[in-house]
Amino acid sequence: MTHIHFIINPIAGSGNHKINQKFLQGFFDKDSYVIAVKFSVYKNHTTELTQESIKENAHIIVACGGDGTVNEVASCIIGTSIMLGIIPLGSGNGLASNLKIPKNIKKAIEIIKTQEVKKIDVGCLNDRYFFSNTGVGFDAYVIKHYEESNNRKLFSYVKAVIKSFKNINDTRKVDVQINGEAFKVKPFMIFISNSNELGYKVSLTPKASLEDGLLDVMIVSQLNAFKIILFSILMIFKRHQLLKEVKSFQTKSMILSRKDFNLFKMQIDGEYRLIESNEINLSILEKTLNIIC
Repeated sequence: MTHIHFIINPIAGSGNHKINQKFLQGFFDKDSYVIAVKFSVYKNHTTELTQESIKENAHIIVACGGDGTVNEVASCIIGTSIMLGIIPLGSGNGLASNLKIPKNIKKAIEIIKTQEVKKIDVGCLNDRYFFSNTGVGFDAYVIKHYEESNNRKLFSYVKAVIKSFKNINDTRKVDVQINGEAFKVKPFMIFISNSNELGYKVSLTPKASLEDGLLDVMIVSQLNAFKIILFSILMIFKRHQLLKEVKSFQTKSMILSRKDFNLFKMQIDGEYRLIESNEINLSILEKTLNIIC
């Protein structure tokens, strides 16, 4: 018998999905599968539910939500034999899109039933993990303003981008150590990616791979208003690397630090986070997560 636990964020995306025990049981033969369904109801509850499912010897744990839900579930099962399934219910769904897991719930369930597993890399950020991307600067502010909106739609994301322009000069200098090189930068954005997609089919690191054992890093120094507009246009055509302010790297590890400030405002897999430290250590764990895709 295969034990599959579904951990559901009921407010992910539009919140209009109808995934429940009865719905899911229609896809899984009772003679072959044991189904458990759990709903998160408060902050960090997803992590608690996942740890509970691990103790209950689940073979597959399915994250039903956006990239934040996937992060919470996946962070608990790194390095185990437990398989991660995804039913993408969020607004961006960057990791699911990168893995070609469809937003259609029935099709996503059929993929889970195949149990075809790929081992993917995992990004580390101090004592946290990320699976798609993380960043300091403009993208973090976009996520902050997006989370403050009451509507998780593409238009809300566009409004969050516009609102974030007022924060472009609210970034302190950062010391960067990467590939034996050390330099200071006042960043418009420092973007570190494990996958090649943010969500909404947008990519800042189109060459990134979940299986190459490397982090793809894009560092953009401070931009004026004209350059921001130009950067945005070039990004649509994946030509933003043409700007002299944009530097790209591939690395297994890097360090970001500040000598005079013990706080980093970051986004981690599309969730806004305040990291209370003056140093961020980033690295890659190669092929440590079993994911069904």
